[in-house]
Amino acid sequence: MPTILITGANRGLGLEFVRQYAADGWQVHACTRHPEAAPELAALAAAAGNRIAVHALDVADHAAIDALAQRTAGAPIDVLLNNAGTMGRHSFAEKGMTIQRFGESDYADWMQIMRINVFAPMKMAEAFVEHVAGSAQKKIVTLTSIVGSIGQSTFGGLYAYRSSKSAANSVMRALAMDLKKRGIVAVPMHPGWVRTDIGGPRAELDTVQSVTGMRKVIAGLSAESSGRFFQWDGRELPW
Repeated sequence: MPTILITGANRGLGLEFVRQYAADGWQVHACTRHPEAAPELAALAAAAGNRIAVHALDVADHAAIDALAQRTAGAPIDVLLNNAGTMGRHSFAEKGMTIQRFGESDYADWMQIMRINVFAPMKMAEAFVEHVAGSAQKKIVTLTSIVGSIGQSTFGGLYAYRSSKSAANSVMRALAMDLKKRGIVAVPMHPGWVRTDIGGPRAELDTVQSVTGMRKVIAGLSAESSGRFFQWDGRELPW
C-alpha cells in the first residue's frame, strides 16, 4: 500500500489529510508535537487499526526529525507532506490584517516562523530523502500560501508570514531541481483560504473541500509538475 508522512496532523488540514488518506487504504505516519493532546487523531488511529502510526514530532526540533527518520529507516514514503506551519504569536483568524504590520515587527517571532515554515520543510526533505527515493511515487509537497507569491501580491503587511512562505516556495523550487535526478517530484501548494485555526471562520473553504482538491493535485503530480506552484484546485500560481 502507498505511504504518506504528514506533519501537523493533529488538527485542521493535517487531520483531514490523515482521515482521507487512511480511508483510502494508505499507510499514514501522522506527526504531531503532543499526541497525548490530540484526541481526534487518536480516535482516527484507533479506528484505522495499523494503518495510522502516530509519532511525537516537533518540526522545530531538528534532532527529533533525525531521530524519527532513523526509527523509520528503510520504510518507503510515497508522499512527504510538510503541512505543519504557523503565523506566529497571532493568526489571521485572531486579528486579521492588523498583524505583522510595518513598524511593528517582532523579530524573535519572525525567526520562529521561519524555523517552522522554512527550515522545517528543508530539514524534513534532507532527513527523509532516502525514504522518498525508495518509494513508488517519490513526492515531496509543502503547503505554503498564495501570500508567498510575489507576482500575485496586491497588498502589504503580513511581513513575517508572507516572507516565510515565499522562502518555502524557493526551497521547493530548488529541491525540484536538485532531486530531479533521483526521480523525486517537489512542489509547494496553496491550500486556499480554509476555515482552520489560522484561516478563521469566515474563510471560503472547509477542510474537506481543500484536502479533497489537494489530494487530486498530489495524485496527478509528475516529473513535469516538479518545481511548479499549485493551489488546491490544480491551478498554477505565479512565483
